Amino acid sequence: MWRGRQRRRRGNTKLVPLSSTGSVKLLHLRLAGHTPSPRLVHCTKMSFWLMAASVPLLPAVLLVLGRHRARLVEFCRGALGRMLRPLRGRACAESTHAFVFSRCIHGKAGSVLETFDLYAETHPSASVGPQIGEALDKVVRRIGPSRVLELGTHCGYSSVLLLRLLPADGRLLTVEQDPAVADLAEEIILVAGFKHTQFQVLTGRSGRTIPTLCSLMEPAPGTSDTFHLVLMDHDPQQYLVDLLALEGEGLLCPSGCSIVVIIRDRQDKSLEELKQLIRARPDCYSFKVQVPGMVELFYQKNHDNATPRETM
Repeated sequence: MWRGRQRRRRGNTKLVPLSSTGSVKLLHLRLAGHTPSPRLVHCTKMSFWLMAASVPLLPAVLLVLGRHRARLVEFCRGALGRMLRPLRGRACAESTHAFVFSRCIHGKAGSVLETFDLYAETHPSASVGPQIGEALDKVVRRIGPSRVLELGTHCGYSSVLLLRLLPADGRLLTVEQDPAVADLAEEIILVAGFKHTQFQVLTGRSGRTIPTLCSLMEPAPGTSDTFHLVLMDHDPQQYLVDLLALEGEGLLCPSGCSIVVIIRDRQDKSLEELKQLIRARPDCYSFKVQVPGMVELFYQKNHDNATPRETM
């Protein structure tokens, strides 16, 4: 509908559209005796014609939304989840930290892990839990690494588990994106009885941190400046990207490096991406172990006889 008032301009009569906020503003200016700017007049006309042109497309838009409603809902949920993940992670870390700090026996790594598990029985927790923790424990004992990289520190549970199994000259580098969560995790690691000479908590995105790791490596005598074990428990969308970045930076031990990947969501596509990598490069990558929630990959540079793979 068109509503408006008549005004004279060079002897002609013209109707003024009142279909938008810009049109109302335009009318108010004219009623007050002011001359509106040409830009305002132009924008008002354009907004009206855009609205008029979009009306015929409305049925098609509704039809598309109806057909792809499930995908749209899934997309919106995923986007919302990614937006809220840092807030949920920080709140979870603060609650977990307060519980563990106040109830564990300071200086006892085992007590810290048990208190983590006790908290997880009644509260949401970002720790991997006792089942995955036991599987990870077996991997670390089998490998006997001296240099370990952890992507995704969270509350510090996995860091404590890893550190208690490293040799005296072992070292852990752990990366956490959220600075507040990193500070809480670092305090828990210290409470467990470990010293800064044994570990270092790095803050930042994994993609930006990986290129700087070479300068932070402090190899023990007789060892190389590469990692023997990498634990990935951060953003699943970064698993493949970060694995290739670590290989590109020469940070994976060429004689053999285990990459342990935590799978928290069964519908996540990160595991399928890793399977495609192994199929494409069987001379370097192979599957070692898979348990619910955890997968171990094995990297060995250009090895002729790949490590036997377990059924996936």
